[in-house]
Amino acid sequence: MAETAGMTVDEAKTVHIEQLWVPDTLDSPDANDFLAAVEVGRRVRMETWGSDDLAYTPLEKLLEFSDPYERQIILVAKVDGDIVGTVDIALPLADNMDLAEFTLDILPEFQSRGVGRQLLEAAEELARAEGRTMVLVDTNHPATSLTEIPEDQLIPGSGAGFVPVSSREVDFAKRAGYTLQHIEQFSSCILPLDSKLAATLQLEADEANGGRYALHHWTDRCPEPWLEAVAALENAAGEVVRDDEDSEAPGVEPTGMVFDPVVLRETEDAALAQGRRTVVTAVEHLESGRIVGLTTISVLAHRQDVVFQDDTLVLQEHRGNKLGLLIKVANMERLSEQFPDARVIYTWNAPENRYLLTVNKQLGFATAGVTGLWQKELPGRASGATTSD
Repeated sequence: MAETAGMTVDEAKTVHIEQLWVPDTLDSPDANDFLAAVEVGRRVRMETWGSDDLAYTPLEKLLEFSDPYERQIILVAKVDGDIVGTVDIALPLADNMDLAEFTLDILPEFQSRGVGRQLLEAAEELARAEGRTMVLVDTNHPATSLTEIPEDQLIPGSGAGFVPVSSREVDFAKRAGYTLQHIEQFSSCILPLDSKLAATLQLEADEANGGRYALHHWTDRCPEPWLEAVAALENAAGEVVRDDEDSEAPGVEPTGMVFDPVVLRETEDAALAQGRRTVVTAVEHLESGRIVGLTTISVLAHRQDVVFQDDTLVLQEHRGNKLGLLIKVANMERLSEQFPDARVIYTWNAPENRYLLTVNKQLGFATAGVTGLWQKELPGRASGATTSD
């Protein structure tokens, strides 16, 4: 996008918005702006969560640009040549083709000074030029900011959970014309699981399913004999309301992708190319020989101390047998065996998902905060709007 000048931050300084150049390598002479942009994201997460566990490292962020299912564009705000804010624009390429997802980060000392508004407006203009008509943006709120005061609780359209009305981020999203659609509860668990706790939960799950199921494990690549079965599970789960699910990150569940063995292999290859390892436990219904559930954990290959719970799927007709508990306990134990440096696992859940929230509590997950998912419908493509490299 061509550089644009906006309102002044103060009497002497002007904000300039431009598209970030993504270098081929981190040691490239032109990588300085990219490194500075990644550092903005790290500092914002430190400010929000008191930790940079959820921040990209420069290498992780660079690898994200190899995702074949999503195009990423980053706009940056500069003051006196220094990057003080970023907006990451994710454009899905396989489904949800009307959607753009924004992640907006402003350095703490430049918040409430007009930088965020200018970046958001520039991102919306770019999204319209790309033919996107719907924008999603999130706001993050640590547990310490959540109160029991009803007047300080903004409830989403889904009717479950809330974000604090008094939050600066909430005020910003509302003034920008976004509507709160959904809440994700953000939780963490210290690893490894206590061995006695794991044994107790394993026994509880075994007693509930009565030996009618068997577990299967793999890392990164599904064994050839199970490819068709796992593809069928993904497709069947996508046809129903997936209320038995964890999520690696808040967002819209893809609805247009149809899984088959080729697509599954492509997604596995893409994950490895982006530096992600995947630990999987699946459960087979012995009588039918069908895979009826699975759970996955994502491990960052270059930073294995922080891991993320990805999907947990159980077919509706097999719920009530504590299969979610069975496969999550087994997968977390296997994770610690394969990746002993893993010290914490993070997960997001819808607050109405009482079953998995209960399972997570049994496993030792504690609420760290909430993420609000906001939506805005964009008008048609702006007349004359163009983008340039």
